[in-house]
Amino acid sequence: MTHWIRIGRLDEIPRLGSRVVRTPHGNIAVFRTGIDEVFALDDRCPHKGGPLSQGIVHNRRVTCPLHNFVIELASGQAVAPDEGCTRSHPAKVENGAVWLSIRQPAAVG
Repeated sequence: MTHWIRIGRLDEIPRLGSRVVRTPHGNIAVFRTGIDEVFALDDRCPHKGGPLSQGIVHNRRVTCPLHNFVIELASGQAVAPDEGCTRSHPAKVENGAVWLSIRQPAAVG
């Protein structure tokens, strides 16, 4: 079962920008594209842990501000030749409200 949390209004996230949601499992960056799509990723680049929320959003991608890694917003996958992946979270917009479903980290051990 998916548990959705309302995190605010779409107009509170700048176009081609992001908003950070703090959780007990780490920060999540919620991105808004130029055509008002929303995506959510852990706020850590898979390369060196840079804050993706401070990166440049272009189309359906974000470029990490530290070393220019390009990450797909829909999947969290790095774009070749870069390698790596950051965890994505389901996000949606309904009636102008942004909703987020937080995926728990995988159990270690």
